[in-house]
Amino acid sequence: MHNFVISDTSSLIIFEKIDQLGLLNKLYANIVVTPDVVGEYQDQLPDWINVTRVKDKKYQIFLETQVDRGEASSIALAMELKDSLLLLDDLKARKLAKRLNLKFTGALGVISKAKQKGFISEVKPLLDKLVLTNFRISDRIVNEMLIINGEL
Repeated sequence: MHNFVISDTSSLIIFEKIDQLGLLNKLYANIVVTPDVVGEYQDQLPDWINVTRVKDKKYQIFLETQVDRGEASSIALAMELKDSLLLLDDLKARKLAKRLNLKFTGALGVISKAKQKGFISEVKPLLDKLVLTNFRISDRIVNEMLIINGEL
């Protein structure tokens, strides 16, 4: 179990769009976001999400040359908070996190973990909701998720 789970803005938005923001709270004890993510989210965050500032703003500004501000602040915070897990879905941000040897997962990983832990009985209804949003997911990935989770 990770000490901190750091979410970027898009992860929060996607779980809100599929009416599953509370699933993050069930799965992870300590969810943290940066003030930049709060600003991008533009809505009231639940009180179980903690806000923590990045100490090394110069490093964050450097990361902003590669990814957007919310993702850069999340990655910079993950570099500061050891034993953290990043919630990221953006491909560029995931590639950067991988180069920095950071642990990360995305919406699909969260959904699979929720089923493994028994918080949801099926992944298919959530995948169906994801498809209706602006979340990019191919039919092949949907099928793989169903197979992995024993639903196909």
